[in-house]
Amino acid sequence: MPNKIQRLLSLTTAMVVASSAIAAAEPSAELIEAAKKEGSLTTIALPHSWCGYGDIIAGFKAKYGIEINELNPDASSGDEIEAIKANKGNKGPQAPDVIDVGLSFGPSSKAEGLIQPYKVSTWDTIPDDAKDAEGYWYGDYYGVLAFIANTDIVKDLPKDWKDLTKPEYANAVALAGDPRGSNQAVQAVYAAGLAAGETDPTKAGEAGLNLFAEINKAGNFVPVIGKSASLAQGSTPIVIAWDYNGLSWRDTLNGNPPLEVVVPENGVVAGVYVQAISAYAPHPNAAKLWMEYIYSDEGQLGFLKGYCHPIRFNDLAKNNKIPKEMLDALPPAASYEKAKFPTLEEQDKGKTAITTKWDSVVGANVQ
Repeated sequence: MPNKIQRLLSLTTAMVVASSAIAAAEPSAELIEAAKKEGSLTTIALPHSWCGYGDIIAGFKAKYGIEINELNPDASSGDEIEAIKANKGNKGPQAPDVIDVGLSFGPSSKAEGLIQPYKVSTWDTIPDDAKDAEGYWYGDYYGVLAFIANTDIVKDLPKDWKDLTKPEYANAVALAGDPRGSNQAVQAVYAAGLAAGETDPTKAGEAGLNLFAEINKAGNFVPVIGKSASLAQGSTPIVIAWDYNGLSWRDTLNGNPPLEVVVPENGVVAGVYVQAISAYAPHPNAAKLWMEYIYSDEGQLGFLKGYCHPIRFNDLAKNNKIPKEMLDALPPAASYEKAKFPTLEEQDKGKTAITTKWDSVVGANVQ
């Protein structure tokens, strides 16, 4: 039975033929006109360095002449949901029209009545296991956890999770978040557990904790949130983060210092983010047009330019729509062949084990 990464990266010929016509579809003139009449769109939690969003935002504004009001670029998925709740009756600039959140927030937001359904023109090219059947939310891109290393300091790159316990990585290893609350950090610990051979999600979470306890006991773990600045300064020479963040940091630092992005040999965990429209969107038509744009070929390639694998990657690849230079800028395609896409149930079980036992098992207060 094919795993999820295989399903994400392959389509039958029949599907490709059917989808290519859909992918070429443009939003209706009526939607464009209605969106322009609204005049603006409010987004939240979209840092310009994240997944190419800077260029994507600029591209949307240039194409449709609609202004974008950008709220709190550094907000978390939870902050985005709270912004919807806090502005249910507010049609002003603090009410987000669209959200981009971790996978688990899609179903929960639907259950709470916080988002509304809309199916984009390219709907059929989005994998079924990455979207809500009714169109309330759907994946927009994904990445995998990787080791981001400052090669001015780290001469022998870690190849797998267990390598992080080696003496040569003393005071070197950091997570890109607090594993008691950050999805990126939680998934990193979970990935380490999968690399240990555990398949049960609770046991994988516990195995990941045990490995990080080893890393900490060896004196290798640095209890701060790793970022591009700490990589550059050398205070966290190895940061475990989504591959697209590491690749973006590599470009931003421009070789000063040089960074290497390593996808581990085992325990390759992929994380899908999803897009949705607020049920209380002040600019619902502009929100729909935004969705059409980011799921168009142009928008999806914008994510890939920002090093995130777009959710329509398979469709674009089969139709030869991905420029070679974009693929060449990523780690080798073979690095992604072992990627696991944890289900929401698996994520919840692993997360519970990790967030509740981090203090007792690892004992490092990440700040």
